[in-house]
Amino acid sequence: MCLAVPGRVVAIDDRADPLTGTIDFGGVRKQACLEYVPDVRVGEYVIVHVGFALQKLDEESARASLELFEQLGLLEEEFGDAWQQAAQQAGSGAPHAPATDRRGESGSETR
Repeated sequence: MCLAVPGRVVAIDDRADPLTGTIDFGGVRKQACLEYVPDVRVGEYVIVHVGFALQKLDEESARASLELFEQLGLLEEEFGDAWQQAAQQAGSGAPHAPATDRRGESGSETR
């Protein structure tokens, strides 16, 4: 299954063509295209599907969605072991816990 997952924008490369940024999905960080949300700022939340940020989302909705996805086991299905490892490294099982695992940044797909 391929989900549209909310994540927090932690970096934007406005020199890139197309516009890209680093999105944090509760410790798992991925590159995503930001062309559909060119006005997004670092710290804001976006919904990402197959490597494309499709729309901005408020933080409360993003966190609620991530928590529900985790409870349903969908994040493990989507992110695999890297998701769990990042949460463990951060010392929390919470989907929004900060972590430093950056192994997935090179790909543009959120899978």
